[in-house]
Amino acid sequence: MKSTLAVAGCFVWLALLAPATAFSSEALVTNQVSDSLSFVDLVTMKSTAEIKIGGKSAGIALSPDKTKAYVTAPDGQELVEVDAVKREVTRRLKLGGGPLGIAAHPTKAEAYVADWYAHKVTIVDTEKLEKVAEIPVGQSPSGLAVTPDGTLLLSADRDSNQVSFIDLTKREVIATVPTGERPFGVTIDASGRLAYTANVASDDVTVIDIATRTVVGTVKVGHRPYAVEISAGYGFVTNQGEGTISVFQPGTGNIVKTIEACDHPEGIQRHDDLNAAIYIACWGDNVLLQLDPRALAITGKAAVGDGPRAFGKFLR
Repeated sequence: MKSTLAVAGCFVWLALLAPATAFSSEALVTNQVSDSLSFVDLVTMKSTAEIKIGGKSAGIALSPDKTKAYVTAPDGQELVEVDAVKREVTRRLKLGGGPLGIAAHPTKAEAYVADWYAHKVTIVDTEKLEKVAEIPVGQSPSGLAVTPDGTLLLSADRDSNQVSFIDLTKREVIATVPTGERPFGVTIDASGRLAYTANVASDDVTVIDIATRTVVGTVKVGHRPYAVEISAGYGFVTNQGEGTISVFQPGTGNIVKTIEACDHPEGIQRHDDLNAAIYIACWGDNVLLQLDPRALAITGKAAVGDGPRAFGKFLR
């Protein structure tokens, strides 16, 4: 897997200017190499704007009303707030360490940032944009996910081969669950019943029952899986190392199809308002793909910035 915290190289900055209008359906894609955030209209599959973030932008989460985006900048050691309507950076919060994965509470003004170097999760009051708590977790936390009811935060602790369960009321770890080797992305299904980790080093997905905090399945997928999404009754896994998407049945774990996708597919998310279509950031090809979860086929492509990651929830 490419470095999560730094990307070398030079680039020429090119900003695409667009009027600030109300969104219909769009993706906000973090581009780590070009230090930017791309806005993509998901109806036309066209990039409409690109703004500078700095600090090798990687992780992203949206406020409950989806008018603000919160972007992690690992090299800048910052959390960057973006007005998603006006398409401009509004505030910055210095965090230190190596901020990477991020998730937002579904109803409250809170965001949670995984610190890759300091092995902790920082809780940020997004109304004041200030740190309010720090919770130690396992080694090198990466992906984060909040249960739909807002009670639990799950942290994929990559170098501890585990998921930490954090009680968001007590603000403490209440359990850990073992996974495959080097879990990176963690996803919770819409029911809040199951969690899925993409395990980079063991080429599989761990399925966790959230209520019992036990492993209930393992799915063998492609090489170096990055993240998981559930849509239209299937699980979809971005296999960074082989440029494919593994499609599996959540109930059985059986692989039903492997889709040729792009160079280094990474962030993946379902859009609830667009026929559950899935969108995938392609690091090596600098595009955002659209995938029909029923036809199991790629149906669209949009150009974005250099080195797109879209690590987190990036659709609105």
